[in-house]
Amino acid sequence: MAVFAQVVEAESFSAAAREMGIAKSSVSKQISRLEDELGVRLLNRTTRRLSLTEAGQTFYQGCQRVVAEAAAAESAVTHLAAAPRGRLRVGVPMSFGLRHISPVLPLLLGRCPELTVDLALNDRFVDLVEEGFDVGVRIAHLTDSSLIARRLAPSRNILCAAPEYLAAQGMPRTVEDLSAHECLLYSYQVTGGKWRFAGPGGRRELRVRGRLRANSGESLLAAALAGFGIAHLPTFICGDALREGRLVRLLPEWADPVESVINAIYPASRNLSPKVRVFIDFLVEQFGGEVPYWDRDLDL
Repeated sequence: MAVFAQVVEAESFSAAAREMGIAKSSVSKQISRLEDELGVRLLNRTTRRLSLTEAGQTFYQGCQRVVAEAAAAESAVTHLAAAPRGRLRVGVPMSFGLRHISPVLPLLLGRCPELTVDLALNDRFVDLVEEGFDVGVRIAHLTDSSLIARRLAPSRNILCAAPEYLAAQGMPRTVEDLSAHECLLYSYQVTGGKWRFAGPGGRRELRVRGRLRANSGESLLAAALAGFGIAHLPTFICGDALREGRLVRLLPEWADPVESVINAIYPASRNLSPKVRVFIDFLVEQFGGEVPYWDRDLDL
């Protein structure tokens, strides 16, 4: 159809061939094949000129629309590949997204006026490919080879409680003491009701108890601040409360046996488009480094 439209506009097989960079014989064969498939003559050919038949005129109008739409589609894709623009679907954990991504997104959107962000916050496991996300943030050790990850920052969990709770229930002196305390439990923790630590005495795994279990770190933080129990929270959630003295760190010599990492991830099966690249680079700019801003002034 593109060849036929070019022949009509050039009024010559030879001129159309030169314009499209193909052989004149190829142009002639494609027009003949097209006429055979349609079962009608599209062009009247003489030694001096070409003219459209009635069927050719009708078909040419359709060809013009198809060729124009194809050119527009190609232009749109090329346009998207040149700069960060279009809709970007992002999946992030709830607490990290609320506290650290949502506040800085306006800065990114200000830099990229043609970019639209669709932000989904959820603490459950999100399958980027199945659910159609362009990019995500995951706080875990990645085992999925279908994803490409870029490290943003470490994620450090610490034990903490409010001064009011410690005044009433006492300060735990050892990891084993935690079994006698009210512990605040996270529903999505892979170890269930067990907390794991590494410290001076090696590794410990302790089953803890608690009357409050939640699928949100923010809920556990609120309960800890209310003096209800001991929480095991990432510093990107509880860092401000520690700096302000509203929470106290417990057993600082004991830490997670394996440090978690905050990664930006995207499906390996997809090209790294400008909108994904600029988003990931922006996150690195905001959070990158061994000491992210939420850990500053904390003795970790």
